[in-house]
Amino acid sequence: MYVYGQNYRVPSTLMRGGTSKGLILRTVDLPKDPDLRDQVILRIFGSPGNNQIDGVGGGTPLTSKLALVGPSTQADAHINYTFGQVSLEKKVIDYKVTCGNMATAVGLYAAEEGYVELQEPITPVRIYNTNINKIIEVEIPVLDGQIQYEGDFSIAGVSGTASRIMVNFLDSGGTFTGNILPTGNPVDTVKLDDGREFAVSIIDAANILVFVKAEDVGATGTELSSSVNGNKALQDTLEKIRVKAGVLIGIITDESQVTPTTHALPKIAMIAPPQDYENENGIKVEKADTDITCRYISMGTLHRALAVSGAIALGAASNIDGTLPNQVVAMKKSQLRIGHPSGTLYVEVQVDKNESEWKANRAAIGRTARRLMEGYTLVPTSVLS
Repeated sequence: MYVYGQNYRVPSTLMRGGTSKGLILRTVDLPKDPDLRDQVILRIFGSPGNNQIDGVGGGTPLTSKLALVGPSTQADAHINYTFGQVSLEKKVIDYKVTCGNMATAVGLYAAEEGYVELQEPITPVRIYNTNINKIIEVEIPVLDGQIQYEGDFSIAGVSGTASRIMVNFLDSGGTFTGNILPTGNPVDTVKLDDGREFAVSIIDAANILVFVKAEDVGATGTELSSSVNGNKALQDTLEKIRVKAGVLIGIITDESQVTPTTHALPKIAMIAPPQDYENENGIKVEKADTDITCRYISMGTLHRALAVSGAIALGAASNIDGTLPNQVVAMKKSQLRIGHPSGTLYVEVQVDKNESEWKANRAAIGRTARRLMEGYTLVPTSVLS
């Protein structure tokens, strides 16, 4: 950080990765003390309160994301990446989660900033994700010694086309709990305090996902943001299921301290069979073009598309015998087409069983990314007084 009048100047890069947007900050430019560092970051984002109007945060979970980067501490990686979900309502940054969309942006950033030497036609950027202690490999297209930004690849939820960036989660199973099935069961039952019981599948692959059938919570699985975010009864039910599942696997210990905006994990998603529906832009999604429909909840609201890590967990689950996604898909598919609120998403997953344990050996998804702005964010010096 550099002092500029009564402000600190923090070198900052705003990037879109997939269907997320966030700020990339270098650890070298921030205070070493984690608490002071987070105070600076919260001030940069304008959190908490008032839709982050006094900061660069976008006022939604998808636009309040952070990537802390620096030289790799691992011999087999090019760059370190720590993801943070910046709360909109509290002075909290959740680092107990990861984001594949922002990993896409970090891969492009690393190639642009010289963390890796460009090679044609693909430059693999190996990212050490400190949140999950695993390597994510991002493939950046290169032609004539230059990064290829233009292309004909599109993703639902983002306008226009660009070059395709493949994001590979290597050995993504058991990211947080050590087991792709944290309870050892393909299906568990959670009981809410009001006596209601729900069948769930809890999957730990890239992130921890709780899958519940849409019909079991009174939904169809084709809902859009307007009908989910305004449905308090549905939101409350999904949140209670999420929290009970978190207790079941031991990542939530005190339910009274949990809110959607302070505890990002586990995530929860509703699933349903393929159906015809209109997406968020009024365009019809054909039943024949999908293998399963999914509605993914992030920080209490419906994701307008589908998180990369959510797609990977869903792809893994669909290939594990007996899980709810496997039941919906009806057969194992290493190439899964997922219908989400903005359209469809394609994911490749390879899951194998070694004796009694399932392994997710490969999980890849095509994304796009773009640098949006670079320069300095300003933080009042009084923040560190």
